[in-house]
Parts: sequence; C-alpha cells; structure tokens
Amino acid sequence: MNDRKAKRSRPRRRNGFIEVLNGFLTLAIMGMLLVVGSVVFVASQYYGKSSTPPETTFVVQSGDTLGSVAERMESLKLISNRYIFDFGRRFLSNTQGTLKPGEYRIPADASMSDILNELLRGKAILYAVTVPEGFTSFQVVERLNEDKNLIGEITVLPPEGSILPNTYQYNPGDSRQSVLDAMEAAMKTELASVWEGRNPDLPLQTPEQLLVLASIVEKETGVASERPQVAAVFVNRLKQSMRLQSDPTIIYGITKGQSVLGRGLKRSEIEAKTPYNTYQIDGLPPTPIANPGIDALKAVANPDSHEYLYFVAKGATPDQGHVFAATYKEHQANVAKFRAIEREQAATDAEAAKAALEASEAAGATETAPQ
Repeated sequence: MNDRKAKRSRPRRRNGFIEVLNGFLTLAIMGMLLVVGSVVFVASQYYGKSSTPPETTFVVQSGDTLGSVAERMESLKLISNRYIFDFGRRFLSNTQGTLKPGEYRIPADASMSDILNELLRGKAILYAVTVPEGFTSFQVVERLNEDKNLIGEITVLPPEGSILPNTYQYNPGDSRQSVLDAMEAAMKTELASVWEGRNPDLPLQTPEQLLVLASIVEKETGVASERPQVAAVFVNRLKQSMRLQSDPTIIYGITKGQSVLGRGLKRSEIEAKTPYNTYQIDGLPPTPIANPGIDALKAVANPDSHEYLYFVAKGATPDQGHVFAATYKEHQANVAKFRAIEREQAATDAEAAKAALEASEAAGATETAPQ
C-alpha cells in the first residue's frame, strides 16, 4: 500500500523532445512575427507619404543606376532610407521601366513607390534651345555654349548654313555637340526634302546652291509672307545673268557672321571685289551667309511667278516690308521715296533728341533755381 502511494506521488519526467519542439515553435512564431512586423514597417515606409518639399526636381545622370540614385536621394532627404527603397523596389513593387537620364518632378509628400514610378515610367522635364531663322553658325555655337544645362565643348565651328533653325529639346547633362548634331541632321533631312519638291525650272544645279540662295532670302526680309517674292527676284536675276546685288552678302564678307556691322555700308566696301560681294561677282557667293529656316528654303524651291527684278524697303522699319519693281526706272522712283522717308525719319529722330535734351536742361534749371 505504501509502495503504491510512493509510486503515485513520484513526479512524471517531461519528454525532452517536446520541450525542444516547443522551443523551436516559439522561436519560429517570434521569427514570423518579427518578419511580418518588419515587412509591415518597410511597406509603411515604402508606400507612406514622405516629407519632400512642395514639388522638387531630381536629375538622373547618364550612367546612373537605381542604387546610386537611391544613395543620392537619401542624401538629399527625398527618401528616408535607401535600403528600404531598394527592398521595396525588389519585393513590393511591380513597376516596370528603364532608368533614363533627365530631370524629373518629385511631387510634394511623394512616397518611395511614387518616386520609383516617376523615375521609371514618368517623363523627364525637357529643356530646349531655340535657333532663330537667320542666325549664323557662330551665333548658334555661342548660344549653345551659354546654356548651363549642357555639357562639353564645341571645338569646331559648323559650316555656315548647316543648321536648321528650330527649337530643340534636350535633357540636362546632354552634350552641346549632341544638340548641334541634331540641328545639322535636321537641316540635311529638310534640305533633301525641299530639293526633291523644287520647281524644275530653277537656275540652281545643286541643293547646296539652293541653300546659299535661301540664306540670302532669309537675311533680306524679316516679313515671312515676302520670302517667295524676294526669292523670285533673285531667281529672275540669275536667269537673266544679272548680279544679285544683295547688301547682306557684303556684310557677311566683312563680319564672317561673327559680329553685327552696326552701320551702313561704305562705298569702298560696295566697290571692293570680294567673294561675298554680289555687287561685284556673278552668281552666288561661295557659301551660305546664315542658317535659313524652312520657309526660306521652300520659298527658293518654289518662288512666286512675277517679273520683278528690284526691291527696296517700304518704310523705316523692317516689318514694313519692301516695294518691288520690274524696271530700273520704277526702282529708282521707289528708292527716291525711301530716301525721303529716311530723311524724314532722321529729322524726326533729331527733333526728338533735341526735345529730350531741352527737357533735361529745363528740369535741371528748375532744381537749381534760387528759392
């Protein structure tokens, strides 16, 4: 009887395997909770709103990777943690796309997910440089060199007339040479197209000759609607073996397109026989004198049909256009009218200058008069 009671009161031994199993299960559960908590935390950081300022921009440079981008964004405080950004990109996001150089808008309070989406699927902010019609190649290179959003140096001045005036978009960090290459490629394409559709009766043998004449037309008139008329005058002159007699060609021979003459032509300059003086040489000058626009190219390719051989400015300002004549006698009468307008304008300018001086002196006298 006592032996039975002793046996009943003896404690049972716990199974060691179960204890180990329980320990592993406890650790597994804790590990799972830790992993789930970590994922929830990372997801909240990845998808949650950030504290970015009210819209900012970020530049992806050529050669950047998402890793280098994340590191730079963290330093700029656009994201809180680059490792969370990278984890979210790899395991939480299905955003597809390619990282392209450019400047991107980052909205205010954008999440890391929003930022990744913008960098991979958004459109970069495009910058642009504009080449006005009639710019010389020197002026174009000067404008490109002044653009601080481009890099590199243009070491060789492009041939005159090789650039198509237009507005060209680029990404910050693009090279100046790459933008210039695009301008030259555009001119080659446009010139080939215009030459293909030209009037077959033109006294021009090559696309290069059309380009030279278009540059003269471009510099002769600032009124777009006049270009076909002006082009026809020069075409008529070439057909009759008359000299072009264009002032802008003389000016280009003097400045080489690298400065503004800023004065009228001297008689000695008009009488000097130079390759660009179309008062002294037959036919076209050796090169274009500027970069003509599409409209000037088209005007030369398909000029108006008329018998005019002369034109002169209609008024004192370029926007007033020109008056045209078929005979030299008519032209002389038109020139006389223009000279009268010039004299009248000069007199008006002189009177205005005198009045301004008198007003200035009168004001000074009033200020210094004894009280």
